[in-house]
Parts: sequence; structure tokens; C-alpha cells
Amino acid sequence: MVLEQLRTVKDPELHKDLVTLNMIKDVSVKGSRVGVHVELTTPACPLKDQISRDVNAAVRRISGVETVDIEWSAQVRSSRAPSKTLPGVKNVVAVGAGKGGVGKSTAAVLLAFGLKRSGASVGLMDSDVYGPSIPTMTGVEGHRPEVNGQLIVPADADGVKIMSIGFMVERDKPLIWRGPMAHGVVRQFLEQVDWGELDYLIVDLPPGTGDVPLTLAQQIPMTGAVVVCTPQDVALIDARRAVKMYEQLNVPCIGIIENMSYYLCPKCGHRDELFDHGGAAAAAKELGVPFLGEIPLNVKIRLHGDDGRPNKLFTDTPDYVQQAIMHVVEATAGQISVRSSLQVLSPTLTVE
Repeated sequence: MVLEQLRTVKDPELHKDLVTLNMIKDVSVKGSRVGVHVELTTPACPLKDQISRDVNAAVRRISGVETVDIEWSAQVRSSRAPSKTLPGVKNVVAVGAGKGGVGKSTAAVLLAFGLKRSGASVGLMDSDVYGPSIPTMTGVEGHRPEVNGQLIVPADADGVKIMSIGFMVERDKPLIWRGPMAHGVVRQFLEQVDWGELDYLIVDLPPGTGDVPLTLAQQIPMTGAVVVCTPQDVALIDARRAVKMYEQLNVPCIGIIENMSYYLCPKCGHRDELFDHGGAAAAAKELGVPFLGEIPLNVKIRLHGDDGRPNKLFTDTPDYVQQAIMHVVEATAGQISVRSSLQVLSPTLTVE
């Protein structure tokens, strides 16, 4: 009886019921009290509250039920085809941009540490070989990686595994490399780093549409790519090019993030849209890809990035900034879960 009612509860994004999606792990009935164990497909599920309401409503329609206790757990599902490269990594997400200066690395750090804070196991690979900023932003600058057997051991930044070319070169030394050398570094980071078991590997790409995205697409099955842009027209033109590039490489676009979306004066609350506003959402709609949210301009985002304290972004920023960041993290996790579940259910199933 309880399972029959739960078959009426559909995942809001997949439009399939929780039983078919194998999200109901246990049901118990003790008199008028019913217990339901729901396993989410990501600990950063953006629709947990809605699922809770729907499960409560469905089970309470059974005569005699007075109380519904929901137990939650999360098991991130893999969206990748089996591969000898990164066999323990469930999802590989590239973060790119059509041009530099739009906050791509900041977005990669926010996603990695936001997913980690939600309870997932996460790695962050800095493949921006010409401008590696991830060590500085995550507080592990100056780290010298150790080798265990034939594998490089990544740095640990508050539980997030970090690998960057910045660990291997002097801080101010420019890397004047041709494409094949960058290609070789990316291959080494994929094949010779001990990433272990990860729910998500976030890959910070160099800006533009060059060798590194091509190398990634050729080397490993990727979950998809997140494109970061600012609202002004010039940045949006380049963002469209980036989305089209991923399409040509058969890498799904998980969505677009609008960074530096607006600025709120901390003294008077006045809102300024310095670089325009809403362009990324319009571009996402035009291109038929998800819009993952907007991140405002705020001085503490810069300060904590410069100081290498990424977790402070989630605790020592204004509430509206924290909410905006977590919305982006949860929306991204939700889109990854959709792709993972679609692959498990049927290669022909599409999201309505």
C-alpha cells in the first residue's frame, strides 16, 4: 500500500516516480506511523524540500496514517561510461569560459567546496596550465606533491583533493608552452594522480576554446561542462562560442553561470548592475541549456579567494551571497543527477 502511494510521487526534474528511480530504500509501518527511507542522488539536492512535501502528502492519503517519518541519505550516481582513466570518479565536470577575466576559477572553487560542504567527495583539478590560480585560492600554494608508487598524491584543502601545475613551477615563472606540452600535463593529471574514489572531479579549464578542452574530451568520458560568463554582450558572445565548442566535442553543457551579476551597496542596499544583467539567462534560453544561477559582486568573495580560505565564502559573506552561491551549487548538482539518472534509466529518456 505504501509503495503504491510512493509510485505517485515523481522526481520534479525527471518526471519519473521515486520507486522506479530506486530512491525508496526502505518502508516501515508501526501502527499509525510510517517510516520512509529516501536516497537522494546528490547530497546537494535542490529539490529535497519538495520531495519531502510530496512524500508526506502521498503517504498521508492512506487511511489510518497519522505520522510520516522520512529518513534521508544520498548516493551520488555516476554519469560516466566505464573507463580505465579515473575509474573511481563518478562525475567529471569541466568549468570553462569563452574568455578570461569572468571568474571561471572562482566558480570552480565555489562548486568544488560547495559540493564538499554538502557531504560529497570532491577533487579539483587545475588544468589552467598558463595561469594556475587554484593553489592560491584554496590555501595550498607552495605545496610540493609526494609520489606514492607511480601516482602523484594530490594536496588536501579542507578535504578537497587539489592538483595543479602551480605545485611544480615557481610562482612568477611564466609557462611558455606549445599545445602538445599542455596536452601532456593534462594527460598526466588524469592518468598519474591518485584521485581515488570521488563523487565529483571539478576541472578548471583555461579560458577560450583551445587544446585543453579538446584533450579532456578525447581522454575521458565527461559528465559535461559548466560555462561561466559575465552579463555584458562581449562576454556573452564568447560564452556562446564555448557552448558550441562543447557541443562539437560531444560534451553536454550542464549549464551557464552568470558571474559578477550585480552589486549591492553594503551601506544603503542600492543595487547596481555594473555589467548589465540577465544576459546569461537569455543566452541559456536561446541555446537550450540550463541557467544555473547568478553570483553577485562582493568584496568578500575576492578577499577569501586571495587569502586562500574558500570555506569562508559559505560562512563569512552576506546572506544573499551565500544563498546565491548555494543555489548555483545545488542547481549544478541537480543537473548532474539528471544526467546520471537518465543514463541509468534509458539512453533514450529525455527531460521534459
